[in-house]
Amino acid sequence: MGHGAVGQGAVGPAGALGLAGALSLAGVLVGDSGAQPAGTPLPQDLGRTVPPGGDALSHNRGLDCWEVRKRNSSEWCRFVRSNPDCRLDGGFLDYLEGVFCIFPPRLLPLAVTLYALWLLYLFIILGVTAEKFFCPNLSAISTNLKLSHNVAGVTFLAFGNGAPDVFSAVVAFSDPRTAGLAIGAVFGAGVFVTTVVAGGIALVKPFTAASRPFLRDVIFYMVAVFLTFMVLYFGRITLGEALGYLGLYVFYVSTVVLCTWIHRRQRREGLAPAGAWEPEMPTDAEEQESLGTNSGDYGEEYRPLLPSQETSLRILTTALSPLDYRKWRRKPWYWRLFKVFKVPVELLLLLTVPVVDPDKDDLNWKRPLNCLHILTSPLLCVLTLKSGAYGLYQIQGIFPVWGLVTLVGSVLAIITFLTTSNEEPPKYHCVFAFLGFLASAMWINAAATELVNILRTLGIIFQLSNTVLGLTLLAWGNSIGDTFSDLTMARQGYPRMAFSACFGGIIFNILVGVGLGCLLQMTSSQLVVKLEPDSLLVWILAGALGLSLVFSFVSVPAQCFQLGKAYGVCLILYYLAFLCVALLTEFRVIRLSAV
Repeated sequence: MGHGAVGQGAVGPAGALGLAGALSLAGVLVGDSGAQPAGTPLPQDLGRTVPPGGDALSHNRGLDCWEVRKRNSSEWCRFVRSNPDCRLDGGFLDYLEGVFCIFPPRLLPLAVTLYALWLLYLFIILGVTAEKFFCPNLSAISTNLKLSHNVAGVTFLAFGNGAPDVFSAVVAFSDPRTAGLAIGAVFGAGVFVTTVVAGGIALVKPFTAASRPFLRDVIFYMVAVFLTFMVLYFGRITLGEALGYLGLYVFYVSTVVLCTWIHRRQRREGLAPAGAWEPEMPTDAEEQESLGTNSGDYGEEYRPLLPSQETSLRILTTALSPLDYRKWRRKPWYWRLFKVFKVPVELLLLLTVPVVDPDKDDLNWKRPLNCLHILTSPLLCVLTLKSGAYGLYQIQGIFPVWGLVTLVGSVLAIITFLTTSNEEPPKYHCVFAFLGFLASAMWINAAATELVNILRTLGIIFQLSNTVLGLTLLAWGNSIGDTFSDLTMARQGYPRMAFSACFGGIIFNILVGVGLGCLLQMTSSQLVVKLEPDSLLVWILAGALGLSLVFSFVSVPAQCFQLGKAYGVCLILYYLAFLCVALLTEFRVIRLSAV
C-alpha cells in the first residue's frame, strides 16, 4: 500500500519533523519484533534469504527449520519444539507449533487453508487500520502543525498510505531469517506497481502523463533502486548508507516542494499554463467518492436538519456502530459480504483508536467514546508492545503494568468527562490525534508481525524461500488496496493523478522501508548490517525492477507522454514474463551460476 496523494508535494523543516516522528515511533516499536539472539556475529547478518536447499545461519542455529518437512511426520512436533531456528520472534501465535503439533499430519491441508484465510484477514486489518484510522489522524496532525498540502502529501500522508509496507519491512528486517521477505516485498511491490498498476491505468483510461513529475519520480526511484542494488552487491549497509536512504527521501520531498513553488510562481506570472505538467487534483468530495470512503461509513451520512441534545449513552452507541443501515440497504451483495468481515475489526478499532477529523465542525469529538479512549488506547499500546511482555510485567513483583495503566487511564478519563461537554471539543482535543496515531501504529505493527510470522510458516510448509513469498504474497497483499484505488481514480477521470501516485508512493516505501529497517537494527557497537543475498532470485528481482523503470523512462517520453492501451499491455506482459522467470528460478527449473 501506499501510493495515494504522494505525488502532490513535499517537505521543508516540517517534513523533517514528520520523518523524525516516524523514526522515534519505529524506535519504540522495534522491540515488538523480537530481539536478536545472544551470540549473533558482528556485523549483524540480516539479508541471507534461506532457499529450500540452503541455510545461511545453520552454523549459529543448528538445523534449519526447513528440514522439518524432510523428516518423518511423527518427528515434526519434537523437531519444531527443540530447534531454536523454529522459534518465531514476536507475535501472539506460534504458527509453526500450531501446524506441526496441534494439527495431525493428515489435517495439514486444513491447517494451511485456515492459515491462508487468517493471512487474508490480516491484510484486511492492515488496510482498515491504515485507511480509516492511521491516515485521518496523520492528516489531523498535519493540519494542527499548519503544514501545506504539498508538505503533508509526501510526509504524513505518504507515511500513512505506506504504513503497512514500511512496518512489514521493519518487522522483517528485525530477524535474519525473515529479511528476505522485506527484500522480496520492496522489489516485488515495485515491479508490480510500476507494471501492473501503471499498465492497468493506461488500459482503463488512456491519457497524457504529467511530464515533469513523472520524470522526477522515475529518476529518484531509479537512484533508490541503484543504491539498493549496490548495497546488495557489497553485501552490507553502513550507518551512513542507512541515513543516506532517509536523507535521499528528504531531498526528494524538498525537490517536490521546490518544483511546486516554482510552477505556481510561473503561473502567477503567466509564464506557465495552468495544469501544464501537474497531475489533476479532484475536489474533496470527488476524491472521497473515488477512493470509496465517506463520512457515512460510521453512521453520520444522515444528520438531522436541526441540532438536538443527545445523551452521552446515545452518542456512545452511535459512535461505536460501524454500520450505516441506510447505506447497507443500497449497497450490492459483495460490498455487504466484505463489510461483514470488516465489522469486528472496525468495532475493535473504534473502541481503541480515537480519530480527529478537522473537516467536521465538531472535529469528530465524541465525549463518552473519547474518554473511553483515554483508557483503552494506552492499554492497547502496553499489551501489544513486545507481544504483551511489557504489559504483563509485574512492578516489584506485585502490581502488573497493565493494572497501573488501567488505574491512571481511568482517573484521567473521569477527569476529562467531568470537565468537558458533549457539544464542544476541548482545546486540547488535538492530543487525541497523536494518541490515535500511536494506537493505530501499534495495531499495524502487531498485524505486520503476525503477517511476517505466518508467511515464514507457509514458506517452511511449502519449502519456499522468503524472497519469493515477499515478491508474491506480501507484495500483492500490500499493493492490492492501492491497485483498486488507483484504477478507480483513473475510471473517475483522474488517470494522471493515479499514474503519478504509482511512482511517488513506492519511493517512500523503498527509501524509508530499507533505510529505517536497517537503521533500527544498528547499535553503538554494531554500525554495519549484512545484506547478502544467497539466491539468484534477488538479482532477478532487482534487474526486473530496474529494467521496467528504464523502459518507462525511455518509452513514455518517446510517446510524447501520451499513454495508451499498447503501453499498458506491454507492461502487464512484462510482469507476467518476470513472474514466470522468478518462479522457474525458485523451483530450480532455471539454474544459473551463483552471482
